Amino acid sequence: MGAAAAVLLSYGSGLTFFQDSWEFLMNRRDPTVAALFGPHNEHIVVIPVLVELLTLRLFGMESMTPELVVLVALLLGAAGCVFVYVRRRLGPWLALFMTTLLLFFGPAWQDFLWPFQIGFAGSALCGLAALLLLEGEGPRRDPAACALLALAIGFSSLGLPFAAAAAVEILLRCREHGLRRLYVVAVPLLLYGAWYLGWGHTAQSSLSVDNVLSSPRYVGEGIVSSLDALLALGTIGDEVVGRSKWGLPLLGVLLALVAYGQLRRPGFPRGLWPALAATAGFWFLAAFNTMPGREPYSSRYLYIGALFFILVAANLLERVRLDRRGLLVAGAVTVVVAGFNLTPLREGRDFFEEESVLTRADLGAIEIASRTVDPAFRLSPEVAGTTYLVDVEAGEYLQAVWEYGSPAYSPAELAGAPEEGRRQADVVLANALPLGIETGLAPEPVSGACVRAAAGEDLPLRPGVTTIHFPAGAEGAVRLRRFAAGYPLRTEGLAGGSTARLFVPRDRSRRPWRLQVEPPRVTRVCKPA
Repeated sequence: MGAAAAVLLSYGSGLTFFQDSWEFLMNRRDPTVAALFGPHNEHIVVIPVLVELLTLRLFGMESMTPELVVLVALLLGAAGCVFVYVRRRLGPWLALFMTTLLLFFGPAWQDFLWPFQIGFAGSALCGLAALLLLEGEGPRRDPAACALLALAIGFSSLGLPFAAAAAVEILLRCREHGLRRLYVVAVPLLLYGAWYLGWGHTAQSSLSVDNVLSSPRYVGEGIVSSLDALLALGTIGDEVVGRSKWGLPLLGVLLALVAYGQLRRPGFPRGLWPALAATAGFWFLAAFNTMPGREPYSSRYLYIGALFFILVAANLLERVRLDRRGLLVAGAVTVVVAGFNLTPLREGRDFFEEESVLTRADLGAIEIASRTVDPAFRLSPEVAGTTYLVDVEAGEYLQAVWEYGSPAYSPAELAGAPEEGRRQADVVLANALPLGIETGLAPEPVSGACVRAAAGEDLPLRPGVTTIHFPAGAEGAVRLRRFAAGYPLRTEGLAGGSTARLFVPRDRSRRPWRLQVEPPRVTRVCKPA
């Protein structure tokens, strides 16, 4: 657990907020009823919002590291619960090996490096802890399990499959305790029902007849993909893990071994049924609400899929005992698989690093343009260069910066940022300030600080109006840059003999814009006085 924490904190250092995190930062910075109880993609997110509010007030918005620490702590807690769960069934060594696979489960890089996934990690920790309590005896266990299930549902709707598992566990023991223990599940579900009637029903749902009818295939793909990823048989690509051809045969082998064991000693362990209930609940709920971006092999689903697979496997293999040689082989395989699974984790980190560069650059551009930017200006994909900043609105963002600090590049940092970030910052600046250009036929200007610019010559610009007169006889073009090495902004097809007026607003950076004209011969450029 210590080694996994070191890896995750190291990989996550230097990253910034991503995608859905911005919805919280823009719209849920205040502890209002709507912010706390409003649904997010059909999920209840009460506790993640509270975590966001707390970390913002304690640490500000300059770094997402505090949230990453919370995420890693929740993941370690869930891994500890998995270890206890498996140790009760298979002993400490196999519990160690299975938990190690989960701790270094690189294909689930979204769950490991994106603090927004606090919702899934918190539900997993609290749900597992509740199941562990329900397996034992004691007067204080049931109230504690009830509270933990309520917390699991408060983190995300992933708590519902754990509530289903708890209900099966209680019903299996009804001969011993009757039905009085059902309050452990009833209270959290009533709280969820109250939330759904008050706020949850307003969420846009993807539930459809087609999704329901195709759910068995979705569930099968999800289980196979989780097994592939857990054993390092899949490869990462964008936000999903590529499907291999090994998962289905391996699953078939496992089922054949289980069938053989049943022929020798019929009967399944009681703990299998709660684990199956949780697994079915998770995958079928995901299948019913599937849509583009929610494929069963998506990175953020693999962690929960692998966790539930381990719970089911621990029960199916409960009678298995390995000798010393078998344990050595299992340990060696665990080390190799965990090592291979660090590769998709690094590749996921690289993806987040690329997005962090664009995020910091785009936000830095908004801050530079803060004097003139429209408060309703949004970082659309066409402007931002990424689809993950659509929740950022200039007015709300600048207000958040004033309250909690900035995660963006400063102008000095932006000048030394990777070229992709600098290029995109120029695009955002041009739209946020905004730069303006007017063209039309007009006589060559005779006043102002004018120079003759040869084709391809690089000229610095001051704020104000710059007039560019193109000689007759050929079309011209205007190219602009500020932080970028190249020229990301172009206006082409300007008629020969025309005059272009370029408006450059004053902003918070002293770095000048650079102008390049592309006529076939010398062009006259008159800069503002």
